[in-house]
Amino acid sequence: MQIPAPHGVLEAHFRPAEAPLRGSAVLCHPHPLHGGTLHTKAVFRAAQALNEAGFHVLRFNFRGVGTSTGVHDHGIGEQDDARAAVDWLQDQYPDLPILLGGFSFGSIVALRVGEADPRVQALLALGLPVSLRDLEHLGHEATRGTRPLLMVQGEEDEFGDGATLAAHADKLGAGVHVVRIPQSGHFFHDHMDQLKVAIRDFFSGPVGGAPFPVRAPVKAPMKAPMKAPVLAPAEAAVKPSPPHTPAGA
Repeated sequence: MQIPAPHGVLEAHFRPAEAPLRGSAVLCHPHPLHGGTLHTKAVFRAAQALNEAGFHVLRFNFRGVGTSTGVHDHGIGEQDDARAAVDWLQDQYPDLPILLGGFSFGSIVALRVGEADPRVQALLALGLPVSLRDLEHLGHEATRGTRPLLMVQGEEDEFGDGATLAAHADKLGAGVHVVRIPQSGHFFHDHMDQLKVAIRDFFSGPVGGAPFPVRAPVKAPMKAPMKAPVLAPAEAAVKPSPPHTPAGA
């Protein structure tokens, strides 16, 4: 599928929630110049986790990736792409609160867009590359407010290990929740199950799920009760046969 963007269109994939509905979510992929796409495994598994937690999920390719129009813009134009994805979700589901997240480069884009967008009610950062860039104020309570932020990091992430990420998170104020996955590197290879559990449990739990209360299921319209048939005198005299009971029932 494709969704509109300022430069043309973005290639995207949408999957509806698999559990009682809570909200909708946009996920941003890692660096386009290093092979990142909407199909990157950590992004795909994060989408599965959010589906299981009750979110409709939209993944998309940044400009210049796959069939998305445009060219790579070093994280600047990619913020407009993320906003276009949020716009599309809001147009489709105007009554649902929105979660915005990403992996690696995508987590930086998601945090920059999400902390400034009041439509976004929670944030998710996977493998935030804290050792590569100056991200001192990114996701800070001063701009994020009270919205929850979940940060999931491999303990052995080569672009910022668990301890480095935790020290960074301590500077961001209240509402930041860190999960450190033991023995995991940046790409969460062989640790996808732990990644999924961390995301699903947080956003279906009391803290991460608070901005996303479960929506009451839509009730089907009541059908008018069927009237008993009016039998002719001769038909009324015939007694119906007893129901057949299968052998062994």
